[in-house]
Amino acid sequence: MPPALSLCHRELVRFLRQRHRIIGALATPIVFWLLIGAGMNRSFKSDVPGGENYLHYFFPGTVLMILLFTAIFSTISVIEDRREGFLQGVLVAPVSRMAIVLGKVLGGTALAFGQGLVFLLLGPLAGVKFTAAGLLAAMGMMLVVSFALTALGFCIAWRMSSTQGFHAIMNLFLMPMWFLSGALFPPRGDMFAPLLWVMRLNPLTYGLAGIRRALYLGVYNPAELSLPSWSLCVGVSIAFAAMMLWASTAIASRRVAADYQ
Repeated sequence: MPPALSLCHRELVRFLRQRHRIIGALATPIVFWLLIGAGMNRSFKSDVPGGENYLHYFFPGTVLMILLFTAIFSTISVIEDRREGFLQGVLVAPVSRMAIVLGKVLGGTALAFGQGLVFLLLGPLAGVKFTAAGLLAAMGMMLVVSFALTALGFCIAWRMSSTQGFHAIMNLFLMPMWFLSGALFPPRGDMFAPLLWVMRLNPLTYGLAGIRRALYLGVYNPAELSLPSWSLCVGVSIAFAAMMLWASTAIASRRVAADYQ
């Protein structure tokens, strides 16, 4: 456990020394929230629960975007560490691969959760209402989702030898996961059937639904939300996080092409 905590601490220190990462991971989703929310407000007003405006509906989706951006970008350090030789030094140390994976994933999880929480706490300034119980439930779901996304980013970054390739995979694979999570529009029975099934099979759909359900706790009637149950959201998110941790450990336990470059 100490090696994992040391790697986690290193990730936090590195992040705090790179202020442009803080600005990019937090400011970009806020700009998205303002531009998309303002532009879509009238078009989607009738589709959101309780008659709230689209900016309020899009708020949990923006939280998820912050978690996604921060968690994924934090795993770029895997590529940088390999290029600089630090990762090779860690791999030859008498440390289990699980400890290495856990250290990296915990560091990214802490960064993603911290920035997501900052934005979440700014919600009341934008008119987003939530209770103390809802805030605690949302924080718990955010922690699980942050862990899952960081582990997913680790799976991708471990095989990569260039940041350009990592960004290409992120744009091709991870951003559609966010788009089809219900962040921009709610899944409805009258939409294109294959698209609806993709949204239902997307694990981020349940993570976002859990965050949304938590924030609406005590504010809206659960019957109005048309969201998966809380137990299903928690179960799918925990299973997703566990599966990504297992996949990360399995990938890190064997040689990949990037080790020879």
